[in-house]
Amino acid sequence: MPASASARYLSAVRVTAALTLVLLFLTGCGINAIPTLEERANAAWSEVLNQYQRRTDLVPNLVEVVKGFAAQEREVLTQVTEARSRVAQMQIPPDITSNPEAFRRFQENQQALGGALSRLIATVEAYPDLRSSENFLTLQAQLEGTENRIAVARRDYIEAVRAYNTELRTIPGRWWAAIFYPDAQPMQNFAIEEEAQAAPQVRF
Repeated sequence: MPASASARYLSAVRVTAALTLVLLFLTGCGINAIPTLEERANAAWSEVLNQYQRRTDLVPNLVEVVKGFAAQEREVLTQVTEARSRVAQMQIPPDITSNPEAFRRFQENQQALGGALSRLIATVEAYPDLRSSENFLTLQAQLEGTENRIAVARRDYIEAVRAYNTELRTIPGRWWAAIFYPDAQPMQNFAIEEEAQAAPQVRF
């Protein structure tokens, strides 16, 4: 092999080895942590939305069953229906998890629906026939299960966002964000009082 060809070959081997080492370094040093954690947080947020939607879907049946036994509870039934309507009609922007105002509105609407459901469930105490209705008992179990799923989904989202936001604010994640992910923004998290986060009481 001529000397010039040999030199070019060695040079190519060195460049390839150098690039391989750089790629291995970048892979192992956390450069992919930001998109990985962001995807995890987005998946957790989707599960939060799924569980809130499940609760929203239960409301009309619950209202109809209660109305059949306690039509006079119009005020409470109206509050639940209106709160459900606000939740159902809310336009959720794609950037809600990084949009403080949209996230706040989302929380307020969900909290209002949770509060209205709590009041509705509390009125059932005065109606023994309703409390023993098979339809109501089924809906009660579904609502209780959904509230538990919401609590779990929110917990998972809170943890995923904590990990993502921490990565954006600490070294070396902060460096990677500045260089490779300049559009990465901290995500919003649930920040309401513990009593407001409690599931409506549906046990009798």
